[in-house]
Amino acid sequence: MFAVQFERFGPPGVLAVGTAPEPRPGPGQVRIAARTAAVSPVDLGLRSGGTAMSRNLALPHIPGVDAAGVIDEVGAGVTGCTVGDEVFGAVDVARLGGASARFVVLDFWAAKPKSLSWAEAGAAGTSVETATRALDLLDAGHRATLLVDGAAGGVGSIVVQLAVARGARVIGTARPESHRFLEDLGAEPVDYGPGLPARVRALATGPVDRALDVAGAGSLAELIDLTGATDRVVTLADFGAAGHGVRLSTGRLGGQPDGVHGLATAAALADQGRFRVPVREIYPASQAAEAHETAAKPPRRGKVVLDLRDLGRP
Repeated sequence: MFAVQFERFGPPGVLAVGTAPEPRPGPGQVRIAARTAAVSPVDLGLRSGGTAMSRNLALPHIPGVDAAGVIDEVGAGVTGCTVGDEVFGAVDVARLGGASARFVVLDFWAAKPKSLSWAEAGAAGTSVETATRALDLLDAGHRATLLVDGAAGGVGSIVVQLAVARGARVIGTARPESHRFLEDLGAEPVDYGPGLPARVRALATGPVDRALDVAGAGSLAELIDLTGATDRVVTLADFGAAGHGVRLSTGRLGGQPDGVHGLATAAALADQGRFRVPVREIYPASQAAEAHETAAKPPRRGKVVLDLRDLGRP
């Protein structure tokens, strides 16, 4: 099959379309003829060779963990779906890639709602599951006031919508140019950076019940100050969390019923007109290098997506 891949670490230009063995689904997995795949921050770090995880890669490597497409093979023990179903989801992130290809094996998935475009569906998988797990850890639900630090990015924008759907009041930090974007998602925007607690308190006019750090910008002490307790704060991005007594949510994604939990909820909300996946740009697979360049530039508002339909068959 054809796939976007790189044979050496480096800048976006190391990406090229080449041939790779077709994957086969194992027990509890499905294989899709992929339509779209997202470019995530982890893909940029792995490609550059600048992360510790890069040492675990076998080259050539196919980047991407989120994808959407049509099931063409079903692994042993899988029920509730069949060949020909349109689905969206992700690979087990422990595999660190494999989604930017003609055929992709998914470890968790849900039926693609008609209300989501292929680009939106291809960008949703890990963001939805990451957001769902964090909100579950925080128990951020009805009538709670939730502060999301880094609310305009690919994961933050998903967190905002899922939290609003649970009945939470959401305050989100972002650059001024992203405030309107957050308002459209249902959040009350506030500038991030020094002096954040005072700005949030002025806006909230009441207690902040929970806080989620998506940005990893060193705000944990301020978030603890705002919520009044370390167990009311969760971070997705600050690996110094233990030093603050804060939980770091980096759970392994995968497995059918656990994975479907968040995706099925997001799909239902999408069909109700209450959920969308912000997409920043769409590139054909042949322009994967340009897609990675765009994904690395601010403002990081929404996902960059690869259209894989030009991969065809070898």
